[in-house]
Amino acid sequence: MSKNSHLGHQAKKRFGQNFLNNDAVISNIVDAINPEPGENLVEIGPGLGALTEPVVERAGDLAVVELDRDLAHRLRHHPFLAKHLTIHEIDALKFDFAQLSDVDNPLRIFGNLPYNISTPLIFHLLTFKDKVKDMHFMLQKEVVQRMAAGENCKAYGRLSIMTQYQCQVIPVMEIGPEHFTPAPKVDSAIVRLIPHKEIKHPVKDLKFLNQVCLTAFNQRRKTIRNSFKKLVSADELEQLGIDPSLRPENISLEQYVNIANFIADRPNEPTE
Repeated sequence: MSKNSHLGHQAKKRFGQNFLNNDAVISNIVDAINPEPGENLVEIGPGLGALTEPVVERAGDLAVVELDRDLAHRLRHHPFLAKHLTIHEIDALKFDFAQLSDVDNPLRIFGNLPYNISTPLIFHLLTFKDKVKDMHFMLQKEVVQRMAAGENCKAYGRLSIMTQYQCQVIPVMEIGPEHFTPAPKVDSAIVRLIPHKEIKHPVKDLKFLNQVCLTAFNQRRKTIRNSFKKLVSADELEQLGIDPSLRPENISLEQYVNIANFIADRPNEPTE
């Protein structure tokens, strides 16, 4: 029995809990994160401590964000971990990660994210990207594929563009369902996100890029001539060098930025 055994904790469906149970896989994940002593480490959803213990062994202290009161209580009274953790018992979606940041010691955030909130949580974390060195997350494999997808690919969409605009996206490894208790119905994968120090094609206002992506991918089978009708005309798209008969998945990140900036520059931009 590994020291990360479940000790009678029932996984809670409402929190999307699936606990890692394979020591070799856990070790590979911790190697990918490569935590070092003195780093500003933050774990989201430590659960039963499968990743927390080996990270503490390598790095010493860390902050954890845990919504489940029972699990937070266990960590507070854990014989080995308690003295190394600063526990924030709060929903990560509502947590202000800026309060953990330090100008000289940027955040290194990691965690096995609950799959039911992973996309909104990624968007929330990206708002703190200027304070982050890197992030390592276990997600549904399909979500990692969407984050990493380039144009002309079915998986390409709003998540791909909004993530890649702000970060380098590096898929690290895939993990089958058999390495979790309870076993999820999907494959999982680890992704590494490294916020860009400089953005090649800066957008004037991120909200316009988000709006353009939402509009495009809400109707991904339509040509952009149709889906963008209320935002930009076919003539305006042509002025930007973009063929209006293309579909949303055929437009590059840089072209989405150009459309967003075109809208931002308009004297009476459309309201959301």
